[in-house]
Amino acid sequence: MFRRTSIVDEIKIDTFFYSSIFQIGDSSIIQGFSRALAVQREQEIFYGNEGNFNVYPVFTKPIPFQPVEISIPMYTENLNPIIKVHHLDIVGVSVSSIIHIGSSNHVSMETRIKHIRQLLPKNKTQSESR
Repeated sequence: MFRRTSIVDEIKIDTFFYSSIFQIGDSSIIQGFSRALAVQREQEIFYGNEGNFNVYPVFTKPIPFQPVEISIPMYTENLNPIIKVHHLDIVGVSVSSIIHIGSSNHVSMETRIKHIRQLLPKNKTQSESR
């Protein structure tokens, strides 16, 4: 792993969402994982049997990673082993995201979201359904 020193004079983060991480310092492994069911309905109804991730294939199918078969010769010379940033201004860090200042050996991130829209029949207005 390349050894560099990261220097940040000032950082401002307005909002952190669920399971987000702010890490300062080196790490060997970073592994982020998130699952979500996003159900949008015209009418507010909860059936009680919702939320089982296993019934949706998007959460159980393996991700088809392509093997890296290209060999790229590379020579790197770090004349200055310091990365310096004066100011970071971050509006928001979303679900299971990571703000990491430092070096990492291995990073793996995975998010799976199933979006479901349940609309009323076209001939039925919202006022009739209540």
